[in-house]
Parts: sequence; structure tokens; C-alpha cells
Amino acid sequence: MRLSREKTVRLSHIITDVLVAGEDVEFIEDRATIRQNVVDVLIGLLKEEEQVDAQVRQKIGSQKREILEGSEEWELLYRKYYGEEMRRMGIVHQPATSGAS
Repeated sequence: MRLSREKTVRLSHIITDVLVAGEDVEFIEDRATIRQNVVDVLIGLLKEEEQVDAQVRQKIGSQKREILEGSEEWELLYRKYYGEEMRRMGIVHQPATSGAS
């Protein structure tokens, strides 16, 4: 998933607001530092997801016969390989109910 810098920052504000509003969390850093750490985590996760996407696409592309992107077979393989990569990384993946990518 690709997010613009603005969307990532907006998400970081929302996440920080939720964390600050919770009574179970006590912060020792100021709000701006927390929000920047959230941005850094989001960016890192998005980069990892892009790498997984590239690996999955390469794996599909290396099949003996060409599988057209957007076809039902391509979508099934994408979900399968994506789930495998997520599990390999130790992430439990819940597939989307409509369309991959």
C-alpha cells in the first residue's frame, strides 16, 4: 500500500491522539516525539510491505507460463504468496475480502 507523506502524517496524528487519550498508557516523551516515532514505524512497515509485494510479483512472474496480472489465477497466487511471505515474517495475515494489492 502506498501512502503519501501527508496521509502518513495524518495517520500518525490519529494514532497519537488515540494513545494519548487512553488511560493505560503513560508517556515520558512529548507529543511531537511520539508522533514522529509513529511516522517512523508506519514508514518502516510500508517499506516492508512494498518489499513483500515486489517479492510476490517476482515469484508470480517466474512461473513457467505467463500469468496475466488482474486475472483470477494471478489474484489467487498473489494472495497465496503474500500470505506465505507474511507468515515467514511472523505476521498473521488476514486476506482482504475483495481484491489484492
